Amino acid sequence: MAGSGLTRYSTAVISVWLLIASGQVAAAFPDRPIRLIVAQSPGGNADIIGRALAEGLSERLGQSVIVDNRGGASGIIAIELVVRAQPDGNTLLLVASSFGVNPALKRKLPYDQQRDLAPVTLVATAPNILVVGPALQVKSVDELIQVAKSRPGQLTFGSSGNLGSPHLAGELFKLMTGVSMTHVPYKGAAASLTDLIAGRISMSFASLPSAIGHVRSGRIRALAVTSEKRFSLVPELPAIAELGLPGFETSAWQGLLAPANTPRAIVNRINAESAAAIASPSMRTLLAANGAEGVGNSPAAFATFVQNQISKWTKVVQAAGIQAD
Repeated sequence: MAGSGLTRYSTAVISVWLLIASGQVAAAFPDRPIRLIVAQSPGGNADIIGRALAEGLSERLGQSVIVDNRGGASGIIAIELVVRAQPDGNTLLLVASSFGVNPALKRKLPYDQQRDLAPVTLVATAPNILVVGPALQVKSVDELIQVAKSRPGQLTFGSSGNLGSPHLAGELFKLMTGVSMTHVPYKGAAASLTDLIAGRISMSFASLPSAIGHVRSGRIRALAVTSEKRFSLVPELPAIAELGLPGFETSAWQGLLAPANTPRAIVNRINAESAAAIASPSMRTLLAANGAEGVGNSPAAFATFVQNQISKWTKVVQAAGIQAD
């Protein structure tokens, strides 16, 4: 019994020491500039949002946060760099939606996403907007489904490229409604929308910023958004999920991670400062301009979000027979 009491005492002492040490680590962080590796080339949404986040973190941490763009290979190049970095909080990673799709494609990844990275927070999400062109005279999602079922394989949906959020939204729509449509990938959203306006394709699950100007000018018609609920930037549009397809949800998103084994105190500090930056008026304005909303949730909530993304897209990819490029 005495030995058992001594063991409990020793364990308590060790726990207190670890808490003190953890606090000292967090207090000392950051002691040099932080490198934020963005898994996208300059100019894209992840880059724009990453730079805004870097500015906010720099102000709150009192240390420079330097953005390092490493685009290509669906984010794999950037992720591998961070996986190999020292787990001290001085190297962070901003990923885009492809992070939740890569495992579903059964790509041979040079890392294990769950084992080798520590989730910090979901930064922002941006739903797609379901739009139809003049060639398709429908005014609701229900009408669209009816027309698609009456003309199997004849309707076409354009996207900004294979495996992007607009493409995956279309594949999820096909799976959940049972309709047959043909995917037409383009090199960018602008080309897809040009053909939609011209009537060369039927519809698109376009990004909100790329399509909203054309919607407001009357060149194309918006039917719904792909967020789980109505989206604050276009509250007049219903969510597809509320129109007889419960559970339908797709979005482009950006998330922040660190190398695995980064001290928990540092992860929590970065999480708290990131959430504050995301909630700031300046970043809310920037996100809205890019059709997005800030999130800033907990590491655990972000980990669950990513796992749900992987599970969802694994089912869609398998059902649609999608192959990695």
